[in-house]
Amino acid sequence: MHILVTGACGYKGTVLVPKLLKAGHDVVALDVMWFGNFLEPHPKLTVTRGDVRNTEEIPLEGVEAIIHLSSVANDPCGDLDPKLTWEISCLATMQLADRAVRRGIKRFIYASSGSVYGVKEEQDVTEDLELTPISEYNKTKMVAERVVLSYGDRLAATIIRPATVCGFSPRMRLDLTVNLLTMQALTTRVMTVFGGSQTRPNIHIDDLVDLYLFALEKRLRGIYNAGFENLSVLNIAERIAARTGAEIRVSPSDDPRSYAVCSDRLLATGFAPTRSVEVAITDLVAAYRDGRLTDEPAWRNVSWMKRHEFA
Repeated sequence: MHILVTGACGYKGTVLVPKLLKAGHDVVALDVMWFGNFLEPHPKLTVTRGDVRNTEEIPLEGVEAIIHLSSVANDPCGDLDPKLTWEISCLATMQLADRAVRRGIKRFIYASSGSVYGVKEEQDVTEDLELTPISEYNKTKMVAERVVLSYGDRLAATIIRPATVCGFSPRMRLDLTVNLLTMQALTTRVMTVFGGSQTRPNIHIDDLVDLYLFALEKRLRGIYNAGFENLSVLNIAERIAARTGAEIRVSPSDDPRSYAVCSDRLLATGFAPTRSVEVAITDLVAAYRDGRLTDEPAWRNVSWMKRHEFA
């Protein structure tokens, strides 16, 4: 299959693209490359530097499926420039979906976020609950979902709402809970936990990437939560401490987000995760100790964007 991946040079895309290639697909990788390009050359891979907002410049010739990862990722980055966030994460999604339909492309997988639920008191957050997003990032994801689904009569649309992703990628992110705390433990021997009682759903990056391939193969349609370990932030830190011997310091937090996602709908399709937070921690520690993982400024999205895109 000929597949377009937007945001292909990001944290998830850099793990996804090699797996698509290994599965025999031809891949067009589109990315603005704010954070660089860590994809290895491959005869079935075409890497295109481009802005997803310039929809008419996106190469769609021969494309049979789109995996749309491109967005301004996470709440702090989205708040840097709300207009830019809406343009990239929502308007560009609408334009790409519309152009895909006009070109006869039948498969569209959209990378949404579990954060669209906002703050929930329910024990298990299912796909049927009302969405109450509280940030620009959450709001753009919610609206973009609705836009993609509105083409459902002409497009087989899959919406994936991932939990917080963890684990190693050549294009690393150190602003995600497990990754951030593990790096603190390895570099300073001290982890700072704000609050600690907040529940965070988690998914290993390899499981999430495997889910995108599964969705393609099984032609999944509709909305699916993707999170398999609902853990408190303090519990995550304790697991990292057990692996690294680092100290935990708890400070007050003004972050109200606390929720546990239920992924029973996804599990009913036959998809089964194979990795865990413990595996992610072990992988990160190993990557750090053998030199593949370093503490780079570009691995923290908001500070990097402030330095280079909003200077």
